[in-house]
Amino acid sequence: MIFFRSIKRRVAVEVEDVFLDATHLSPLAQARLEGKRELPITTTSLVLVGVAFMVVGTLFLVRVYDLQVVRGAEFSAIADNNSVGQTAIIAERGVVYDRFGALLAYNERDEKGLYDFPIRAYVDKLGLGHVLGYVSYPQRDRKGFFYRTDYVGISGVESAYNEWLRGENGKKILVEDALGDVIAEHSIDPAVPGKELHLSIDADLTEAMYQIISTSSAQAGFRSGAGAIMDIHTGELIALTSFPSYDPEIMADGDAVDEINRYNNDDRLPFLNKVVGGAYTPGSIVKPFVAYAALAEGIVSPGQEFVSTGELIVPNPYNPSNPSRFTDWRAHGVVDMRRAIAFSSNVYFYIIGGGFGEQRGLGITKMADYYRRFGLGSYTGIRLGEEQAGVVPDPAWKAAQFDDDWRLGDTYFTSIGQYGFLTTPLQMLRAYGALANGGTLVTPHVLLGAQGTTSTITLDKAQLRVVHEGMRMATNYPGGTARSLERPQVAIAAKSGTAEVGAGNAFVNSWAAGFFPYEEPRYAFIIMMDRAPRSNSLGATRIMGEVIRWMEVNRPDYLGIVTTDAE
Repeated sequence: MIFFRSIKRRVAVEVEDVFLDATHLSPLAQARLEGKRELPITTTSLVLVGVAFMVVGTLFLVRVYDLQVVRGAEFSAIADNNSVGQTAIIAERGVVYDRFGALLAYNERDEKGLYDFPIRAYVDKLGLGHVLGYVSYPQRDRKGFFYRTDYVGISGVESAYNEWLRGENGKKILVEDALGDVIAEHSIDPAVPGKELHLSIDADLTEAMYQIISTSSAQAGFRSGAGAIMDIHTGELIALTSFPSYDPEIMADGDAVDEINRYNNDDRLPFLNKVVGGAYTPGSIVKPFVAYAALAEGIVSPGQEFVSTGELIVPNPYNPSNPSRFTDWRAHGVVDMRRAIAFSSNVYFYIIGGGFGEQRGLGITKMADYYRRFGLGSYTGIRLGEEQAGVVPDPAWKAAQFDDDWRLGDTYFTSIGQYGFLTTPLQMLRAYGALANGGTLVTPHVLLGAQGTTSTITLDKAQLRVVHEGMRMATNYPGGTARSLERPQVAIAAKSGTAEVGAGNAFVNSWAAGFFPYEEPRYAFIIMMDRAPRSNSLGATRIMGEVIRWMEVNRPDYLGIVTTDAE
């Protein structure tokens, strides 16, 4: 009764008091741990977790102590100095082209990964080293900071026109961590590339001239050689080469140590631009200037004749049995001025230079003055390499050099380009340009379309024509010394020269100088072959003849040869 009374007194029934049938239960999501029984965490587990936390915490504190206390000052300095810094964005250098737009010097990525800025590349053609020159790259210190942010032109146009080619560097901000690793960089001032440089140089012609000089040097035993061709009106050099040369890319990279050492130890001086900076005894290529001076000063008339028996004998008043003998390279017989130029008669030029018997000569003072009027013994003004001024010998020079008096024999030798005479090939090229254009000295240069500065020599056209005719006869007259330059398609005026050098005159320099086309001169040329044995029979005129043959096929327009299209 009591049980039933208690049931009646209950107002609500709790769910826990109801016996449910398993068929009324919804499915349990076991993946969400439904229907799983939770067990209490054991004391062992709590202890292990606590120990792990203590070990990690201890290691962390040790590391913090090392970084903050032991090496704190070191990392503080690194953080202060390198966390945020500024560095240069190296500007690309200007590209260099030849007169036809062929790439000569340009920029490319460093595939070796040694540099993070553009490296300089150069065309793979021979004989252009002295024209192009090379650069030294921007430099970093041991910590990677730039202490020089510019390319530096070392020689050639890379040096002469460095400001034009160099460009303007940019700036960027580097964010680095305490170990010096760059974690971010931001450009704040972009770099401006250098300007393009278009040269008057014909790269193919220059390479052809270089190869001909190189082959001839090996064949005849010349130590070295050089050559150039110049527009006589503008001063533009369309070819300039010096043998032997060097590879600009090797010099710019600086990695090929053995090759660079070979350059440095080569007694042929491959780093010397012999056209601009080499001074050599000119020999007979000075004779056209002596001839013009003798006409201008009224020493001789064009048709006046002298006899060359192979030597000029000057009596010795102090010892009659021992006269002074000044030799010719052969007996030419009777010669006037035109034939004397064509045959290169030494005796003729001894007489008009220094006089003989009753015949008055120019004398050293006037002779030296005319040489200097044509620019010999002075700088040409070219912005390419280090020029030499050369030497025009005269009494003042001899007194300074040897503390001795000037003698008649000195005048004779100076009249044929010997004695102390020294000139650069470029000086002689400029002088022949003035002979060809009627008396304008123009400054040589390598800029396409530019006009070199000029100065005027007052020359008599009729007298100059006589000199031209003698030079023309040298190439097309029997016995002329420049017959190797006779070509059916172009008329060339030229003068050969052979200068004796070395102890006992055991060696010779061989020269060829002139201009073309003869009727309407446009270009002057110079070839200088240095120090061959006297027995050599291969002269500079033959070498220039090979260059002309190449031009007939590949550059006929330079020679004034009119071509028609195959169509």
